[in-house]
Amino acid sequence: MLATTAGAPLDSPTLVYEPKYDGIRALASVIPGSPPGVRLWSRLGNEKTAQFPEIVDALQAWALKLDRPVLIDGEIVALDKHGEPGGFQDLQGRIHLKAPGKGPPHVPGPDVARSHSGRHEIAFITFDLLRDGDQDMRPLPLRERRARLDALMKHGRDARLRVSEQVTGDGRDMHARAKRMGWEGLVAKSVDSAYQSGRRSPEWRKLKLVRHQTAVIAGWTEPRGSRPFFGALLLGVYDQAGLLHYIGHTGAGFTDAELGRVWKALQALKTKASPFAVTPRTNERAHWVKPRLVAEVKFTEWTADGKLRHPTYLGLRDDLKPASVQKEPVAGDAAGVSAAGVRVNGQTRHTPTAGRPRNEAAERAPKTTLTRASIGKLLDQLDAIEDRGGSGTLELPGGNRLEVSNLGKTFWPKLKLTKGDLFRHYVRVSPMILPVLADRPLVMKRYPNGVSAKPFYQHRAPDKVPAGVRIETVDTGTEQRPHLVGGDLLTLLYTVQLASISQDPWFSRVGAQDMVDHIAIDLDPPDDMPFARVLDVARWVREELDGLKAPGFPKTSGAGGLHVYVPMPPGTTYAAGLLFCQIVATMVAKKHPRAATVERSIAARGRRIYVDYLQNIQGKTLASAYSARANDFAGVSTPLTWAEVDEGVSPKDFTVVNFAARLEAAGDLWAALRKAKGADLRAAARYGNTRG
Repeated sequence: MLATTAGAPLDSPTLVYEPKYDGIRALASVIPGSPPGVRLWSRLGNEKTAQFPEIVDALQAWALKLDRPVLIDGEIVALDKHGEPGGFQDLQGRIHLKAPGKGPPHVPGPDVARSHSGRHEIAFITFDLLRDGDQDMRPLPLRERRARLDALMKHGRDARLRVSEQVTGDGRDMHARAKRMGWEGLVAKSVDSAYQSGRRSPEWRKLKLVRHQTAVIAGWTEPRGSRPFFGALLLGVYDQAGLLHYIGHTGAGFTDAELGRVWKALQALKTKASPFAVTPRTNERAHWVKPRLVAEVKFTEWTADGKLRHPTYLGLRDDLKPASVQKEPVAGDAAGVSAAGVRVNGQTRHTPTAGRPRNEAAERAPKTTLTRASIGKLLDQLDAIEDRGGSGTLELPGGNRLEVSNLGKTFWPKLKLTKGDLFRHYVRVSPMILPVLADRPLVMKRYPNGVSAKPFYQHRAPDKVPAGVRIETVDTGTEQRPHLVGGDLLTLLYTVQLASISQDPWFSRVGAQDMVDHIAIDLDPPDDMPFARVLDVARWVREELDGLKAPGFPKTSGAGGLHVYVPMPPGTTYAAGLLFCQIVATMVAKKHPRAATVERSIAARGRRIYVDYLQNIQGKTLASAYSARANDFAGVSTPLTWAEVDEGVSPKDFTVVNFAARLEAAGDLWAALRKAKGADLRAAARYGNTRG
């Protein structure tokens, strides 16, 4: 059973907390007898008995007290000079120690094994019991399995055989100790969780303090100066479609002996072709290898373009299949989190949504059901507040309250539309737009003085917000910062009170910030270009999507452009989504070079429509479906049918003034996007290669 990186509170009565050890996960099979039978296995089923004879000795001594076989889950760790669990790099000499000859594993003596790992002692820290005699313990709750393990281990512990520390209900002291002592982090486990062999489950959650990432080695660069063998390893991770993406390089953390050992392994895997989906540029000449080796690195943060900052090599891993190595989602810092949230500047910040399956998250409904009657009451309140001077309190369905002001202030001068009209628009579309925004960080573009005045962007949530407004700590790749998060009526209307005219959500959700559930191709025309030309390019995009058997969902941008959204399969990274869009956009531009381009430079575009695929980067946004827009005609970003694209429409057909009629006629066209099957990313890669 494996843990996810979803956030978890530090004081929940349904959780137990254990240290997260920086070692090698292992299963120990112990069979009493004379002599006792002991075997160690990695989570991939590789035998580890020969590498760790002192653990075998300790388990054999313990087995003398047993009257039945057992199967135990735990972690093999190196111990520091104080006898405390150390780092993964201290195990490197043991990982590649092999048993000589064939047949049953030969166990070298402790002195022989220790000579391969320097001065570090080794220990096995147990934390779960999977089989006790003839009983399969896995279906039982964790609390029962742990109690049985504690009873079994009561008389068998020594420095080499330990039981993981565990606290129930309140992990705050352990978390503070983890920070002081430099632990990798904690693991929070549900007390009622069954053991799911081989599966990664949110019932177990990693709360990391030191950032680690496993990475596939795809090549190396030439060394500089007097450095031997190689300069840096070129690292990558796979996406759900099986494409390998470059995440950076590391030349730090190597001893001369480790440089030589890794170099020898690289030479056996040399190949002429880059294994990356997109070949990276390197400062020194690159050499490629078959992606068969996996490295463990530590790093400071992810950059905005998905690269590791300051990665340091810790060692090679042989307990992971390269094809299983993906970017680990970054959960918010768990420090100070309680079951109700974390207090920051006097406001409640809710903890991040644990990684729900995509469809469940996408179908998440507003907290309060919005009916025609409740929407009508809200519209009546807004009218009354505007008539009374423009300031007052909105009573929302479900009991929330929101102070609003300046409802009579003109936001669209040419149309004489007010801030109150903007409120009324979002109240009317709230049943449709709230699922669009659900669980997504929001970026605000605020127009406090209306569309004719200069706006400003605001990513960070205000320090003080009304009670109930949803705020989450979001990892942007460069910092952790609080964001407003969409999905409920109170938060939606609070952004309107802040004069945010459009709703601009991320393509990912707070429970899986690195994973998109749809991507978008943005058709951006020159000023004054007839919208009919934009519709032509949209049809060409549809043709490419049809070739991929991928669904596309068009909507007006609400201004002069058009967006085509494509659903992605669960677990799709930003990088994979971006590559999909790049393939489609490039094919459109190649086939129709006089009308469409992927050139970013405005000067290079000329009078061509820019087929923009670069909006699909973490943190970038587009105005959502049903958003009002800050232009002279008060446009609304409107979902379309492909029949409407074929027949011809104008962005000015859909405005804040008339959008209520559109909803009555068309209903919620955008709901189909959330229900659609994701595009086949492998087909996109093949399609780009054959037609490029």
